[in-house]
Amino acid sequence: MRPNPVKLALKQGKVQLGTNFGQLRSQEVLKMLAAAGFNWAFIDTEHGGFDLETIQDVCRIAAYVNFVPIVRVADLQYSLIARALDCGAGGVIFPRVESVELLEKAVSWTKFPPVGVRGFGLSPFHFDHEPVTMPQMIEHVNEHSMVVLQIETKKAVEMREELLAVPGIDAVMIGPADLSISLGVPGQFQHPVVVEAMEAIRDTCERRGIAPGTQTRTLELAKFWKERGMRFLGCSSETAMLYEKAKEIAGALA
Repeated sequence: MRPNPVKLALKQGKVQLGTNFGQLRSQEVLKMLAAAGFNWAFIDTEHGGFDLETIQDVCRIAAYVNFVPIVRVADLQYSLIARALDCGAGGVIFPRVESVELLEKAVSWTKFPPVGVRGFGLSPFHFDHEPVTMPQMIEHVNEHSMVVLQIETKKAVEMREELLAVPGIDAVMIGPADLSISLGVPGQFQHPVVVEAMEAIRDTCERRGIAPGTQTRTLELAKFWKERGMRFLGCSSETAMLYEKAKEIAGALA
């Protein structure tokens, strides 16, 4: 049974690099990201157009290239969370969370009893047909599936102590776009009010043994936050990387 290398590395205090993957429906994209040195990508079903078949395809190839796909669900609903994990996701990202009660329920949906209430839908296919028992499957998946909380509003920042006290959260991925909008400075990702809020979230994460992280749009911002202790670190997207490199080549040859 394969461990979750990102979850294990974060527990060891290591930086794990990821990116946004939500537009180009191809397993080859994920394989290229892995070959380039990325550790994980969030499969974006909140803003992207991927359906369950695409999620399943990319999750299944990920296991063979030592890559961790983490599905950002569109909403905190049992069917979206449990089915993403059934497709083989290494974890789920919860967007727009501002309720402790709902967060507790959502975490419980990611774990099999007795830890949570997730319904059992695994098969030998999930474990490469290894001869493992149902109890072994349950224990392994409960241990290695990741729960990632997004904090992306002023209210959530103010509630961070209560939200991050919920058991079972492995990492936080701050959403700087929505956070900057909520704080009244849209797109000003290094505005003092945004930096202050993100550092406050980071500090709470560290106190509670949760890996702090954020998604960034540029290499400069990724470096900025890596230097400030963000370990679950996302940078760019598959479409932005393709466009930026294509533009660089075309410009150089024009």
